[in-house]
Amino acid sequence: LLLFILSVSMWSADEAERPNLLIMMSDDQSYPHASAYGSKMVSTPSFDRIATEGVRFNKAFCPAPGCSPSRAAFLTGRQIWQIEHAGTHASSFGKEYRTFMDLLAEAGYHTGSVGKGWSPGNWKAGGRVQNPAGKGYGARGKGYADGFEAFLKARPKDAPFAFWFGSSDPHRGYEKGSGRESGKTLGQAEVPPFLPDTPEVRDDLLDYAFEVERFDRDCGKMLRLLEATGDYDDTIIIVTSDNGMPFPYAKANCTEFGIHMPLAIAWKAGAAGGRTSDALLSFVDLTATIHEATGIKAPEAFPLAGKSLLGMLRGAEDKSYQCDAVYSLSLIHI
Repeated sequence: LLLFILSVSMWSADEAERPNLLIMMSDDQSYPHASAYGSKMVSTPSFDRIATEGVRFNKAFCPAPGCSPSRAAFLTGRQIWQIEHAGTHASSFGKEYRTFMDLLAEAGYHTGSVGKGWSPGNWKAGGRVQNPAGKGYGARGKGYADGFEAFLKARPKDAPFAFWFGSSDPHRGYEKGSGRESGKTLGQAEVPPFLPDTPEVRDDLLDYAFEVERFDRDCGKMLRLLEATGDYDDTIIIVTSDNGMPFPYAKANCTEFGIHMPLAIAWKAGAAGGRTSDALLSFVDLTATIHEATGIKAPEAFPLAGKSLLGMLRGAEDKSYQCDAVYSLSLIHI
């Protein structure tokens, strides 16, 4: 009991310095599909804003080209072969594998999520009482931003918060023709070299682009909510995707369009902005960064696999973070 009280007191003393955390993750979006990277097929002003105010990363890779394992690796900070069933697709997530959302909640953070957390899979089978990405907010049929607004209203006074926004965009299925109906033309479609350049493929790519932009609009709504509450500057904002676009030779494949992710991180009160980085990194490095920035510690039995980027975010040269290789694994169910 004494140790517990001391732990709470330690966190209370440092509470004013603990940043908030907002993660905004799309579902199946490949690099370079953001206008900050030069794509003309999409317009992503919210992503671009974070990339401009913070750091735009050019060489970020996910640990697996599929939803469940990639998200589990990010949440735990461990490679997918280190987390048993959680590292496979549509399986279970053992409660012994603590996520940063678990640890932040225990450290006094107000935590929650909206949309797609760790999924697909049965987290209850692992002994959990809620999704590994945090308690869900928002009623069915309402917008993602409504869930974030409800979460902010439920926040205890002066408590730091951590929120996970998992969009279902641009996951299939698409409303056929939605891209053209939004004003896009077939000539704007950017056809990767592994797909046939046909009108049908171009039309499909425009539908994908339409949903990338819808995700970006939802991000914009959440950023405006942060500004309205006065929390924007004190929040670490991470915008990325879980794995590549849902097209052949992309999602579910360890290829450029399967594991190379868009990534921008901003933290106006604690990180130098207006920069780009070619540092090679994995999602497990993002987890290590979150741990260091918020002061949480991984269980000794399950150490983090990544390296923190906090020094780089604070303005140090890229040499402050050294990574020679990242790892991604695709598991095929037969």
